[in-house]
Amino acid sequence: MVDITCYLCREENLSSPAVALKAPVSVLLSKVNGGLVRHVEPSSSLLEAIDLILQGAQNLVVPIKTSNTKRKQLQKPSICPTIHNGQQFCWLTQEDVIRFLLSSIGLFSSIAALSIDTLGIISTEFLAVEYHSPALSAIEAISRSLTDQTSLAVIEDDGTLIGEISPITLSFCDESTAAAIMTLSAGDLMAYIDCGGPPEELVRVVESSLKERNLDGMLKEFMMIINSSNVELSNSSSSDDELPSPTTTLSRSRSYNRSSSRMGRTAEAIVCHRGSSLVAVMIQAIAHRVNYVWVIEDDCSVVGIVTFANMLEVFRDNLESMI
Repeated sequence: MVDITCYLCREENLSSPAVALKAPVSVLLSKVNGGLVRHVEPSSSLLEAIDLILQGAQNLVVPIKTSNTKRKQLQKPSICPTIHNGQQFCWLTQEDVIRFLLSSIGLFSSIAALSIDTLGIISTEFLAVEYHSPALSAIEAISRSLTDQTSLAVIEDDGTLIGEISPITLSFCDESTAAAIMTLSAGDLMAYIDCGGPPEELVRVVESSLKERNLDGMLKEFMMIINSSNVELSNSSSSDDELPSPTTTLSRSRSYNRSSSRMGRTAEAIVCHRGSSLVAVMIQAIAHRVNYVWVIEDDCSVVGIVTFANMLEVFRDNLESMI
């Protein structure tokens, strides 16, 4: 869905998104990152799997070797396999590997309790956009965050973390989000995609901006989706007449989530501190179903980000030394 949204935001697709949506799916395929999906044998070692992930693989496709029929009938599968040409496959992700390592964390006692700062796995290179900047200026960063399986931090001028624009959150949105990216600021987009549904005042802002820019094709598509959507718009209460301010966005996102029937992630960023232990950050990321955790100071300024890939590098070195 994020690929589709970014595709609709291309200059050549703005005037006629309906035509763009009829393009072959091949237009979304990356010509650079050809190794996002890798096929591996069931006999491949955990080290081999980790190496492939560290080389950029997002998914590992493993053929399922079925045993005898009687055993197959007795065992209830824990996963729903993919069937292709009569062969069953399962998909393994970074999260699956991290979950497995967490279940065996006792074997890694030498590193589990160490802080992420001590382990040196805090990456200071991360994607970010200023709260008041146009959301469209971050479209390339959004696309890259999808490839990197991270997120885009929304920050204030002083580096304070306000929230995030996450590919996971965007994946729960529809095509109308392209119009929001074209017309809103990064901060407003964060409120728009929050899982409480787009605030009514922001829908009006998007509609007005599309009219001003004479993007009739996108306006028609946007209003058709909004009017036909089962998602109720979020109405502001008497005490919430203004749009969320940069300092209240995180807490406001929780109220959107409680009042909505639409399932998905909020725009609230998952954070930890330099002194957080490796195992604590692993549990935190898995609990929120994300591949990363933001690292902040006590004043909420962003230090960096810790990703599953960063964690896997540490585990790989430890596994190699154990072998």
